[in-house]
Amino acid sequence: MATHRRHLPSKPPGTLMAPEGAVIPASAQVIHYTPEGVREFEVGAIDELDGEMLSRGVTWLNLNGLGNLSLIEGLRDKLGFHPLALEDVLHAAQRPKIEDYPNHLYVVLRMLTYDGALEAEQLSVFLHGNLVVTIQEREGDCLEGLRQRIRSGGGQVRGMGADYLLYAMADAVIDSYFPLLENLGDAIESYEDTLVLQADEGVITDIHRLRRCLLGMRRVVWPLREAVNALARDSHPQISEPVRLYLRDCYDHTVQVLDLLESYRELAAGLMELYLSTVSNRMNEVMKVLTIIATIFIPITFVAGVYGMNFEHMPELKARWAYPAVWAVMLAAVAAMLLYFRRKGWLSKSRTTPLEEDPAPPDPRPGAPGTPP
Repeated sequence: MATHRRHLPSKPPGTLMAPEGAVIPASAQVIHYTPEGVREFEVGAIDELDGEMLSRGVTWLNLNGLGNLSLIEGLRDKLGFHPLALEDVLHAAQRPKIEDYPNHLYVVLRMLTYDGALEAEQLSVFLHGNLVVTIQEREGDCLEGLRQRIRSGGGQVRGMGADYLLYAMADAVIDSYFPLLENLGDAIESYEDTLVLQADEGVITDIHRLRRCLLGMRRVVWPLREAVNALARDSHPQISEPVRLYLRDCYDHTVQVLDLLESYRELAAGLMELYLSTVSNRMNEVMKVLTIIATIFIPITFVAGVYGMNFEHMPELKARWAYPAVWAVMLAAVAAMLLYFRRKGWLSKSRTTPLEEDPAPPDPRPGAPGTPP
């Protein structure tokens, strides 16, 4: 997971400080669209946004990086965004949430990627009239499909307002969780097949990492479900009634993600139990082999011990047949024990005889073969 960034205790609330190592974008990308067309360009300052553009159509302002304080401060000074909301943008360790301010709506989403470890990136979304502002920690997101729909005019995004664009962003982020869950499900099945064949100690580290990933996803999706539900249920001036219907579908998707997460968490916990069971079974097999070997040598050791005693009056010691007779007794004892162990099924896996097939039921038709008179 991403490292949490804490604000300094000595700073007053609403202090804007760029996080250490943050990406410094030189400009912000703008997509302005109406039902008739789309226009894309870049701006270096918030003042470059045209007033007519903000009053007609929908404007999407996207900022890739948290290092350009002048652009973020412009949102506060020119558009009236609340300093506390902008502080949450810069301290990118927020849970998914919804905050309603007097002139805008602030939404926190988290985009997830998995490449051996779970990485979460905060996506801050502001809804201000016909303007939607998104601020990311770095370049690259799951919203490219939405941009293509806006450019091509596919769907109904260009015929709806800015609140529908907010819904489309939330829907794209939530839908991006499903491929991630599919990859995690495939990994669980692969680990399960590996553990059934052989309990490899190296798999335990991967399983532990997988469980941490599932736990991290749950920490993201659980508050996101509540946030989306609040958007769909509560009355927000920025959200129209038709868009709330779409948000209900978005809420259903979060519930599906949570159901899959809980199922995969149970399967991951079962993998640990499967590993311990496989190790225990292997240990039992090893102990069984060692016990059988030790048991076979018990009568041999007994016979060798008896005739290894230094007594003077042992008539078998001077007989010609004594040596082969001792060997015959020891081999006979070993053969008898091996035969006994084999009949008990201790030397090989027990084979079950197939059940006899049930006879076919008689044909109920009168005069049919096999029908009693």
